[in-house]
Parts: sequence; structure tokens; C-alpha cells
Amino acid sequence: MDLIVSTDVLAAFCERAAKFDFVTVDTEFLRETTYWPKLCLIQAATNDEAVLIDPLAPGLDLSPFFVLLANPNVTKVFHAARQDIEIFVKLTGKVPVNIFDTQIAASVCGFGDSVSYDNLVRSITNVELDKSSRFTDWSARPLTEKQRLYALADVTHLRDIYVELRKQVDATKRWDWVEDELGVLRSIDTYVVQPEQAWERLKLKINRPRDLAAMKKLAEWRERRAQDGDQPRSRVLKDDVLFELAQQRPLTADAFEKLRAVPRGFGRSSAAAEIIAILKDVEALTKAELPDMPERYRGPSPKGAVGDLVRVLLKSVAEQHGVAARIIATSDEIDALVLDDDADVPALKGWRRKLFGEKALDIKHGRIGLVATRKGVIEFAVAENHPAE
Repeated sequence: MDLIVSTDVLAAFCERAAKFDFVTVDTEFLRETTYWPKLCLIQAATNDEAVLIDPLAPGLDLSPFFVLLANPNVTKVFHAARQDIEIFVKLTGKVPVNIFDTQIAASVCGFGDSVSYDNLVRSITNVELDKSSRFTDWSARPLTEKQRLYALADVTHLRDIYVELRKQVDATKRWDWVEDELGVLRSIDTYVVQPEQAWERLKLKINRPRDLAAMKKLAEWRERRAQDGDQPRSRVLKDDVLFELAQQRPLTADAFEKLRAVPRGFGRSSAAAEIIAILKDVEALTKAELPDMPERYRGPSPKGAVGDLVRVLLKSVAEQHGVAARIIATSDEIDALVLDDDADVPALKGWRRKLFGEKALDIKHGRIGLVATRKGVIEFAVAENHPAE
């Protein structure tokens, strides 16, 4: 289990791997103190061999592996691929071509939402993995024998899982489900955060246009600072601090001392000076320049009877198809579609819309009803001359 530490040896492996239909891939990285993940190890396996690649080895050029990732004739198999792919996007500027995520495939085959790798290994191969090395320091060298065994297991069992899940997806004819989910992973926008859109990730409720303008500008500033300094967002400013700054908008160093979320003395820092400049620009905006606030819904609450009916429908659909309800729609998505027929949520797109979304809208508008039987919940059409709404 020697690490691959030379470009020649890596190139030879990648040349052999390119002859196979698929290669399983995983990474180990550190991210606790950085914005960008620090790649510490790459694991890869074909049907014939499994290797560990040391990206920290002096002089090692990963280009041969990047060529393999871009090869459309070889399927790159990951489990819970998003963070692994983010690393390769950062290094190459591109998303690996022809990817397959076993966590996605498992979810549409009835293994539950976001099933872990070790649970999937246990279910499909009857092997119990030793995960005690999961949180070790992967940047330290030399790697221990235990770390190497752990790392290799993440790609060797993945071969059997991939083969089995392909069979199950074929049997259930759910490739369109898998393809819809893989579409998100294939988009480079999934991994590249534009500072101007950083505010969209925040879950904080803003009720006034000027507060929203401040929040957008502050979130953009924080994202740029985090990216430029390669540090976590929370180390620049935590979300609750952004929220308080957007609402209170301190315009002097002394005004920061009156805020609860800001540490003492922060008002004298260079960061505070930049924030003050941003907030002064926000205060100078005319009313016409302020962002529009989303219109408030004035109809029935999504937490009321209509929402309850849609949730019953969701549970029924999930049971019929043998998948976890959350894979089809989340509670927030149900709230959104009750509020808006054209809500921009996964439940109203692709296979989810065909399976559940259209029926949810029919329930909402009284075109179908539900009845409980011994066999479960059954949908029935509402007669046109007796509309339910």
C-alpha cells in the first residue's frame, strides 16, 4: 500500500485505469481552518487494483489524474460526491466528466435520504467498516497503516456498491431520477460561490428593504474576504453578526460597542472600517435603489389544513414507491408550493413533479381528494360539478 508519489507512476496507473468502464474515487482533505479544502489524499480503484495518491508529495504532478477525470469513456464513481468534486473544480476549473454518485442512486433505490457510506457497505456487502480513522490528520506524513486501510476501503467496497446499485436502478427504471440529481453535481455553479450571490445562502429573515440591501452587501464583503484570505466565513463574521449589522447599521467605531454580537474593540479594526464604508453606501441609497422585498402571501397558511393534506399525500407517495419522503420533497418545499404554484423548488421539477408535485397542486386546488383505506391512502378525482375549492 505504498503511496503514489511520482508523476510517472501516477501516469501509468491512469493509463491502465482508462481501459476500464469505471473507476471509483474518494479524497481525504482538511477544511477546519480554511475556506478552500486542502487536498491530502486521493484514493482510486479499478476492478484490478486500488491505489493511494499523495498530492502532498514534492514534485508530484496530478495532471494525469485530471485527464482521467475528464475522460468521457470512464465513469467516475463517488459516494456523496459534492465535496470531492469541489476540490477538483478548484484545482482544474472543471467538473469531472461522466460522474456517478452512489449516495444519490441509493436514495432512489430505497436506502433512505443521504445514506452514509458505511451503512451502504453494511447493507450491500455485509462488511462492517472501521471508521475510527475518519477524523485523523490526513496532512501528517507518514500515514499509518490503519489510515491507509481506512482510505482504501472507501474505494474498494465502492466497486461492489456501484455494480449493485446500477442493477437496482435498472430494475426500478429510475434512471431519470438519478439523472435529475446528477444534473446538480454536473453544474459548475454548484461549486463556485459568486460573492454577489452569497446572501442567498443565509436563512435569516429580513423585513425591510434597506436591511436587505445591507445584508446583500455585507454577505458579499464577507465572502470575498473569506476567499481572499482562505479562511472560513465564520472566522470573518458569523451569520448572526451579519444579521445584527444589517439591521443596526453602525456608522462609527463607537457604535459597534453597542452591539451584542460584536466583540469589544471590533469597531477599531480594519474590518470595521470596511463595514462602515459599506453601510454608509447603503444609507445613501434612494428608495428607488433599494431591492424589492418578496410579496407576502395573504392566503391560507402552509402550516394549515392544505399543507397537512399535501404532507399526507407525500407520505402516501413515498410509501408507494419505497423511498424516504424527504427525497421527494422537504417540509420547506411543501410550504413553498402551497404558497406559490410556480415555486422554484425541486418538488415542482423533473421526476419529482411527475411523481408528487402535480398531485400536490391538484390537492391544493381541489382537483383531487384523498381517502383512507385498509391498503393506505388513495387519491380520487373530485367531480367538476362539486369542486372542493
